[in-house]
Amino acid sequence: MSSPGRWIPEARALLEHLQTTQMEAIAQAAEWCADAIASDGLVHLFGSGHSRIPVEEMFPRYGSYPGFHPMAELSMTFHTEVVGTNGQRQAMFIERTEGLADVILSNFEFGKHDVMIVFSSSGRSAVPIEMAMGAGDRGLRVIAVTSLEDSGAAESSHSSGTRLFDHADLVIDIGTPVGDALVGLEGLDSRVGPGSTLVNVAVVNEIKVATAELLLARGKMPPVLTASSVVGDEQSRRRFDDAYAEHANRLARVMRRS
Repeated sequence: MSSPGRWIPEARALLEHLQTTQMEAIAQAAEWCADAIASDGLVHLFGSGHSRIPVEEMFPRYGSYPGFHPMAELSMTFHTEVVGTNGQRQAMFIERTEGLADVILSNFEFGKHDVMIVFSSSGRSAVPIEMAMGAGDRGLRVIAVTSLEDSGAAESSHSSGTRLFDHADLVIDIGTPVGDALVGLEGLDSRVGPGSTLVNVAVVNEIKVATAELLLARGKMPPVLTASSVVGDEQSRRRFDDAYAEHANRLARVMRRS
């Protein structure tokens, strides 16, 4: 018989680490996000690999609102094929390709109040590093959501030798251990049960809630995507339509036209 209940205590410890050590950084992130959204700008979010998950957690989904721009390149985040065409070997190779981030960023003309949040638990791959570098070069405030312990455990794959946190104006440390996995089992030389997704999702929801509180205080709160079970079918559809329209308008302002 297996003995469940081993991952949850480790995951709880990660959340406690986040709550006791990172709330000041999260509060600062929320201030920057509120400044961007209240100024009709955008908070851009990028993650490759499984770091795509917090990007999509921020927007669009129930309990979220426009002002956040999820950026997920399918070539680095499409995981279901695993092998063969669109497989993981290619995705991991592409993630280490220098110069790709600049091509991604060249699609946009960012606003002066915009913010970039980059997620990478290891912070050592070329594309997340260069997304932060490129965003900073374009005048955006850059927030890195990463594990400082994991980042320092091995060499960077970027030719500069730098890591994601080296190019951030603000760092939120998710505290995951080297290699991400949390639970060691007797007779197995590798840990199992990664923790970064859980903590990343906690980070984005803390930012989302704190940003909403600030926007409410400023009278700048966008429409919130709300389930029909809460507000009824008609009101839910209206809120979705209003939120999508606002997102489209904000995104149109930053799309490069030439």
